[in-house]
Amino acid sequence: MAKQKAKFYVVWQGREAGIYDSWAACEAQVKGVAAKYKGFATREEAEKAFAGTPEDYITTSHSSHCEHPIGTQCRPLTYSEASSSPILPALAVDAACSGNPGLMEFRGVIADTGTQVFHRGPYVDGTNNIGEFLALVLGLAYLKKEKLDWALYSDSKTAISWVRQKQCKTKLEWSVKNQDLLLAVRAAEKWLHENAWSTPIYKWDTEHWGEIPADFGRK
Repeated sequence: MAKQKAKFYVVWQGREAGIYDSWAACEAQVKGVAAKYKGFATREEAEKAFAGTPEDYITTSHSSHCEHPIGTQCRPLTYSEASSSPILPALAVDAACSGNPGLMEFRGVIADTGTQVFHRGPYVDGTNNIGEFLALVLGLAYLKKEKLDWALYSDSKTAISWVRQKQCKTKLEWSVKNQDLLLAVRAAEKWLHENAWSTPIYKWDTEHWGEIPADFGRK
């Protein structure tokens, strides 16, 4: 039985994350940069995959042909999530929230030295997911501004997914207390839509590496 050929391409990481309906459009986003992408037979499959993480869909096998069989990746990954140690140099980000919602803050640190490069908060009436999202976006902006070709790590699958979709899908309702925080969310979403980046974003492997270096140590 012939294998299905890809009709839609998910780019989780590349010049511009998104879903593309041709290999030519996908290739323009991934060629020459560290990228994670894969072909799917239907848009429904592609949308489901884009909302998740590439590690749930990419296998170690690959096809060199541009019409990729379902269940294979477009090419070998530049970096592997299965690494025995983090890819360095890297920026690590994390958030901490007392309550849900509650008092929230987030920061970014250089993973291999522990040096803090930014810290925001505390914000009133925030959530941990919002903090993780804002930390990732600020991390992307920082690395782009400083022209640093580093990896970016977060221990939040939710925040990584939101960044790829360029939307903070929080259910937190607007209030007088959290208006500054939600204005920051709007600004972060605007930055994602107006900027391109090639920074590889990875899920921190807490099980094997311990707490992410940006952790606030309050667990």
